Amino acid sequence: MNKITSAFIRVLRQSSSSGGTGTLLGRQLSYKSDLSLDKIYPGARLQIYTPPPPSSGSDKFSGFIPMNRLEITYSRSSGPGGQHVNTVNTKVDVRFKVEQADWIPEQTRQKLLKVLANRITKDGYFYIKSDLTRSQQMNLADALEKLRTIIRSQEAVAAAPPSEETLEKLRRRQERAVRERLQLKRGRAQVKADRQGPSGLDL
Repeated sequence: MNKITSAFIRVLRQSSSSGGTGTLLGRQLSYKSDLSLDKIYPGARLQIYTPPPPSSGSDKFSGFIPMNRLEITYSRSSGPGGQHVNTVNTKVDVRFKVEQADWIPEQTRQKLLKVLANRITKDGYFYIKSDLTRSQQMNLADALEKLRTIIRSQEAVAAAPPSEETLEKLRRRQERAVRERLQLKRGRAQVKADRQGPSGLDL
């Protein structure tokens, strides 16, 4: 190894020990790709933003899910996808405590506690998973849509009061059932009387 090569290797080691950045022959060294997000969007915050909840005076679920009230984790997905599956954490696990989810209407939340009793852990967490695609963002959107569907399926639908026509049909149906029951009862009594034969005669 000549002196030039050894000097070049020494400079590279010094630059790598400085945290991945340094200067070599007057040029700035960097190990980040030109397509990295901090270069494409300089100064942008790569964080999940939770907008303020919409104002709603109704007792129905508005569809708004506060992201800061969820616990979101990512893991490696299974299934087809080649080597991409083993290198990128695309599977999404979303969990939250149903009892503390005050962004769900109280009546709907109580129904969820009963319906999802077998899927809620001892710590009170409800889990939703998604590995539908090979994208974290799309899997997260799919998990949130699953959660919205579950919540809306348990929303109470106010039943309309029965009309007069419906009440009249119910009354007639009950009267018919009473008449049929009395007729059947009289028929059974007559059968028993016929089996006993005429009274007061010595056979």
